[in-house]
Amino acid sequence: MVTITIDGIAKTYPKGTTYETIAEEYQSLYNGMIALVLENGKIRELMKPANKDCVLSFLTLKDTIGHKTYVRTALMTLIKAAQDVLGADKVQKMKVEFVIGQGYYLDVKMDEKLTDETVKQIGRRMREMVEADLPITKKSYPLEEAKEIFKMQNMKDKEKLFRYRRSSFVNVYCLDGYYDYYYGYMLPSTGYLKCYDVMLYENGILLLIPGMENPDKLSYFEPKEKLFHTLKTSSLWGEMMGIDSVGDLNDTICQGTMNDMILVQEALQERRIGEIAEEIVKRGNVKFVLIAGPSSSGKTTFSHRLSIQLRSYGMKPHPIALDDYFVDREKTPRDENGDYNFECLEAIDIEQFNSDMNRLLQGETIELPKFNFKTGKREYNGNYKKLGPEDILVIEGIHGLNPKTTHSMPDESKFKIYISALTSLNIDEHNRIPTTDGRLLRRMVRDARTRGASAKRTIGMWPSVRRGEEQYIFPFQESADEMFNSVLIYELAVLKQYAEPLLFSITEEEPEFYEAKRLLKFLEYFQGIDSHNVPSNSICREFIGGSCFQV
Repeated sequence: MVTITIDGIAKTYPKGTTYETIAEEYQSLYNGMIALVLENGKIRELMKPANKDCVLSFLTLKDTIGHKTYVRTALMTLIKAAQDVLGADKVQKMKVEFVIGQGYYLDVKMDEKLTDETVKQIGRRMREMVEADLPITKKSYPLEEAKEIFKMQNMKDKEKLFRYRRSSFVNVYCLDGYYDYYYGYMLPSTGYLKCYDVMLYENGILLLIPGMENPDKLSYFEPKEKLFHTLKTSSLWGEMMGIDSVGDLNDTICQGTMNDMILVQEALQERRIGEIAEEIVKRGNVKFVLIAGPSSSGKTTFSHRLSIQLRSYGMKPHPIALDDYFVDREKTPRDENGDYNFECLEAIDIEQFNSDMNRLLQGETIELPKFNFKTGKREYNGNYKKLGPEDILVIEGIHGLNPKTTHSMPDESKFKIYISALTSLNIDEHNRIPTTDGRLLRRMVRDARTRGASAKRTIGMWPSVRRGEEQYIFPFQESADEMFNSVLIYELAVLKQYAEPLLFSITEEEPEFYEAKRLLKFLEYFQGIDSHNVPSNSICREFIGGSCFQV
């Protein structure tokens, strides 16, 4: 027998009882479905047997890691269902590419065109598998044996990935005779998939999953055509460079052709910035370029590079930060915890901003403010501005796309740009890299370099940053005139060297340890590269240092 302590109460169970069986006893006490357990503080899957005395607690679909476990299980079940319907030998590629709202987009490459009826068949097969409650098993295989399994299933991307694996063993999941590798945890069976939907989207399959807040209810799917097009373009760039996955990137590094790849990637971004500048100039009456995007998107470097492109057309761009229009500290709204809420729109003096911009439009001379973050006051230091025929203001701030921010400014005078680091590189075809992971690593490296902030602090505040983005930025992204993806296909191989020492500084006793451990495991997939070949005007330089701009 083993003694399991839950909520301070000890109970005995036969040794080998699965955590799934124990979780069933306590499920009624939880609002969300239990997905994982914490065994003495360590995350364990429900299929794991209890073999020793421990303290146990539960993680549900309302926890980030529990929700990701649900997504992973649904993706594996969908891929297996698709192979059953389409025929594994007929599918050349099935890649989990990116997230559109609460939908996970899978690009399917095969000789025949994917149809709505075919996707409905896949959905029906997936439902059959869910109703059958098929077990998902996990086994650790010697590395060479695992590579042989993937070779037999024609998973060349996984063969390539594990060519650089340092560990001698690989955890492989099996579902009804189908084997796969996943970066993260899995539910014990298909029966746990209570809520999802499958639909045809563009030329691929969209798997709809409920959000963490309401894990039992699917939200209405709202197509995001601009975002999809931007993500798809980045994927095509990767294919053009022959880099579709981390294994491809590692090959490029080890073959010594990394410098050329960096230059091509930077050239592609510069061309895109040039296209946006050309569009602004073509409009003819744009006076305000509004740039918004989530944290660590590279907004500052982008605004500098866009300004240079605008200057090449004879324009005279002037940078303005919306943050300079912060209300004085004592007038800043507070959140539910009583802390200052610098993310909300009310933290900006919108009326003063609109008044100043409209006066500029009317040909008046105004004095622009500068916010002093030390004193918490807006200051005026003689920065006078008047707009001539070629003058254009490049305005950066998280609320730039919110129509309330520029409510009294003429629409024809505004050009809105949404920028984000939308990761297009995958670990392998079935394991995508979350956009938030790339941005978190960017911010961690930059905060340590410029603010002396620890990785513990950056990780600790990240959930609050993400909530602000969900509320104030993402709802307005489709209203942008143009979107720009600031991610660089090589950047994680560069950030690895800077991020790993910061993450290792977090100790096991600290609550941020498990996120640090997860990120360290993630970075293990990458071969690291030196940063000396990264150009000084690269967006990457905003985070690692050495930029030719004041960032």
